[in-house]
Amino acid sequence: MSRDEFRGLAGQLRAYVEGHLRRGAKLRLKGVSGSCKHMLAHADAMWTFARVPRVEPTNNHAEREFPRFVIWRKTSFGSQSDRGDRFAERIMTVVHTLRKHDRHVLTLLRDTIKASMRSEPTPSLIGATP
Repeated sequence: MSRDEFRGLAGQLRAYVEGHLRRGAKLRLKGVSGSCKHMLAHADAMWTFARVPRVEPTNNHAEREFPRFVIWRKTSFGSQSDRGDRFAERIMTVVHTLRKHDRHVLTLLRDTIKASMRSEPTPSLIGATP
C-alpha cells in the first residue's frame, strides 16, 4: 500500500471514528461522554501516526519503557504529596537511565551520598562516574 493510499484510508477511518466520538459526547453518559470529548480535543495528536512516517499507531514503546514505574504507582497508591511525587519521578528516572546504560543503581546512589557528605562533585548520571 502506498503512503497516499494509507493516508486516504486513515482519513476515512478518522472521519468514521470522530463521528462516533461526537455522538458519544452528546449522549451525556457518565464516564463515556467526557472521554469522547477528551479524545476529540486531542484528535490531532491521536492521528499523528497517519501524518508522520515511522510513528507507530500504538503506545507500546512507552509502555515497554516504564513498566516498573507503572507497577509501583499502582501497587503503592502513589505518594501523598507533591514532594513525594517529585522524588518518585526523579528516582525512577535515575533507575531507568542507569539500567539502560547497564550501570548499577545502588553504586551511583552510594557514590552520590558519599560525595555529598564530603562536599565533592556528585557522580554523573550520564556517562562514567568520576
